[in-house]
Amino acid sequence: MSSKNIRKVIIVGGGTAGWMAAAALSKLLGKNLDISLIESDQIGTVGVGEATIPLLSAFHQLLGIKEPDFMRATQATFKLGIQFENWGALGDKYIHGFGIIGQDCWACSFHHFWAKSRQQGNKATLVDYSLHKHAAKADKFKLDLEHGLAYAYHLDATRYAKFLRQFSEQHGVKRIEGKIVDVATDADSGTIESVTLESGQAISGDLYIDCSGFRALLIEGALKTGYEDWTHWLPCDRACAVQTKSVGPPIPYTRSIAHEAGWQWRIPLQHRVGNGLVYCSEYLSDEDAKQTLLDNIEGDMITEPRLIRFRTGRRVKQWNKNCVSLGLASGFLEPLESTSIHLVQSGIIRLMQLFPTSGINPVEVDEYNTQSRLEFEYVRDFIILHYHVTERDDSPFWNYCRTMNIPESLSRRLDLFRSNGRIFRENFELFFDGSWSQVMTGQRFMPDGYHPIVDLMSADELRNFLNNIAAENVKTVSTYPSHQEFIDSYCKAASPD
Repeated sequence: MSSKNIRKVIIVGGGTAGWMAAAALSKLLGKNLDISLIESDQIGTVGVGEATIPLLSAFHQLLGIKEPDFMRATQATFKLGIQFENWGALGDKYIHGFGIIGQDCWACSFHHFWAKSRQQGNKATLVDYSLHKHAAKADKFKLDLEHGLAYAYHLDATRYAKFLRQFSEQHGVKRIEGKIVDVATDADSGTIESVTLESGQAISGDLYIDCSGFRALLIEGALKTGYEDWTHWLPCDRACAVQTKSVGPPIPYTRSIAHEAGWQWRIPLQHRVGNGLVYCSEYLSDEDAKQTLLDNIEGDMITEPRLIRFRTGRRVKQWNKNCVSLGLASGFLEPLESTSIHLVQSGIIRLMQLFPTSGINPVEVDEYNTQSRLEFEYVRDFIILHYHVTERDDSPFWNYCRTMNIPESLSRRLDLFRSNGRIFRENFELFFDGSWSQVMTGQRFMPDGYHPIVDLMSADELRNFLNNIAAENVKTVSTYPSHQEFIDSYCKAASPD
């Protein structure tokens, strides 16, 4: 494709995606690169991706970012999982917690032991054996590597971008203020040659990273890459977002509350709460969505409700010619499992692993696109699971989701789990079997059988095994301080500006 050495990298767009890319490339590859980031103060960012998954801490460790500094700068709190409300049926609640549930064995996961105990009359849910669930519901937290307490963050996305901008500029990234009005491509190869700003300044590079959000200015606007639409599986196409004042200490988990035609998020930060309603405009008007959200928030509004339109799916190629797309420019999966920032992170890591220092190689581009496609599809299936595996029949929206055709890959997973509780994790897949089992059983999708190795335990041995796990979790959590107490001692932020 090109044997030209890659020396000059142009990142188009700031926000979380742009500044994450700038921070990683400048810190880890910066000695060999000239990196510029173009963003315009005239163009706002979506700025509502405020819940994360545990792998973000690994990204920070790679960059040498100290956790308390990051958390103070972004008014962050800790997150142990997500509480799903009204998903399996109206009135239901369950927590999808991070980390391991119970105790696995070499042949099968813990949920097989629980499945047999359930057949013997055990009324406890699977997540009752999760340390994360117990800590979350007790509003407690500590850094506990000994017991494997995994955690993520709730953070202010706008502050996070500013934090990473400062980090990036310290590592040599040049920020260029301006609005792009034209993208020039080579007449023969179709590769991007330069971008032109409103001021008339033309900027050229060897590799372009498109972080321009839903506009996808380079990957779609200039290169016409194409988009694979997934709205037939994930019909929600809009969100209404609003920030509110806190009415109490922040809880260490995200809330996801299903409504008549979508779901509501509630994300507690140190200084405020992020709220939003994701919904399908075919079943709910924008005005009714706004009212539904405002009827279900706590605390005074800090911002006016903001409408965000989107279309679920992915760019057909997330790396096309000399352009790599990240974040919303690369595709969109709704924030139900807080995967947005992670998909940016994994895209950046993948780019660095395949970085075309000596020229863009089609084989490496294909590998990048294959890995990206698989990762998006695996996350897509996991999100579809939440909508499809439900007993709700109280609205046209839920009737559609419950009865819709689903991808064959998801159908196969459900069949495997239904028969004997089997779950197999595939290459490039983000979610482990513990996540799948928590969501499926939390939404009333139970296995008919279990792995035969469980039968090596007598009924009494199985009962004692489960009781010991539950008792140990309660004992461990009793030693934790409250979530607020830990934040106050570890990473308390100054009052917001």
